[in-house]
Amino acid sequence: MDALKNGADALFILLGGIMILAMHAGFAFLELGTVRKKNQVNALVKILVDFAVSTIAYFFVGYSIAYGANFFSSAEVLSAKNGYELVKFFFLLTFAAAIPAIISGGIAERAKFYPQLAATAVLVGLVYPFFEGIAWNHRFGVQDWLHAMFGAEFHDFAGSIVVHAVGGWVALPAVLLLGARRGRYSKDGAIAAHPPSNIPFLALGAWILTVGWFGFNVMSAQTLEKMNGLVAVNSLMAMVGGTLVALLMGKNDPGFVYNGPLAGLVAVCAGSDVMHPIGALLTGGIAGAIFVKLFTLTQNKWKIDDVLGVWPLHGLCGAWGGVACGIFGLKALGGLGGVSLAAQVAGTALGVVWALAGGFVVYGLLKAVMGLRLSAEEEHEGADLSIHKIGATPEREVSW
Repeated sequence: MDALKNGADALFILLGGIMILAMHAGFAFLELGTVRKKNQVNALVKILVDFAVSTIAYFFVGYSIAYGANFFSSAEVLSAKNGYELVKFFFLLTFAAAIPAIISGGIAERAKFYPQLAATAVLVGLVYPFFEGIAWNHRFGVQDWLHAMFGAEFHDFAGSIVVHAVGGWVALPAVLLLGARRGRYSKDGAIAAHPPSNIPFLALGAWILTVGWFGFNVMSAQTLEKMNGLVAVNSLMAMVGGTLVALLMGKNDPGFVYNGPLAGLVAVCAGSDVMHPIGALLTGGIAGAIFVKLFTLTQNKWKIDDVLGVWPLHGLCGAWGGVACGIFGLKALGGLGGVSLAAQVAGTALGVVWALAGGFVVYGLLKAVMGLRLSAEEEHEGADLSIHKIGATPEREVSW
């Protein structure tokens, strides 16, 4: 029976990892459809190579920081429990690799390729797993302290804070340090529109992410015996809430409509296992409003050129999700309880501060040492120019 259970759990979490791996195609097509045509190849290559670098960084460094795991001590570790620990690594890797995928959308169309790969290695190997270990593995005593202070630990079932808020708040310093795309904002206050280059690809990316998100959330149980259909229904309700509010507030703009479900899903991750479905619907609806309003403010008023709106979508909606878990997870509001609003606010604030500090340090150092920004010529020709150089030889230029 143990072998059967171990095999079932390994298969369960493996299928979750595969679904989230597929979500990275969603990240790629969402960015591909949003950026200008000249930068589409860069978007596709960047997401794939970022995942590869993330795998190396997380396998050799990051996973050990977060969970203290060691795949090099003995051969028995590799085959124990039908290889469950290995597929658990694969599952959690797909979460970790979402950090550079999120950032990629914010810095699109003007960031150098190789400095971003260096940032990916440091973020996935060091910055992200440090907070991941605090939230999901009781590292460094933070959860014990929160429990002693507020009567409950910080609760983040599927990563509203650990993955999305951290990714979004790391992206903000990167976007600020890079500066806006050339010609986006003029000195006289005019704003040059850079409309999405391909709405069907943008929509495809959103659909892939939406479908994969049910693996992202439901399989966060990590074993079959802990799997709960409540998580799936709450994910559905939050997705619907985000979609409808984004439709209304975004005035039928397809860019808002297709990001609406993503906003809702980002926000519900933290409390999807403890909320009532109506609470999830409200959480998703508020997240949809946050995205539409803050994306408009960042682009038009504050002139922060966050191409895909990853700070509002992941950073702010993720932070809202951490707080919402402490509101709609309460028994008084139909939730299952076991959460504390104070603990949720404290844990969310810690994640935001850690991500901001990590983003400024990593991208600040890279800007000083390697430079982050494409030259004026490269940006004019398209970010793909830096990609075209990969594999080029004196005899033959590579044509993509």
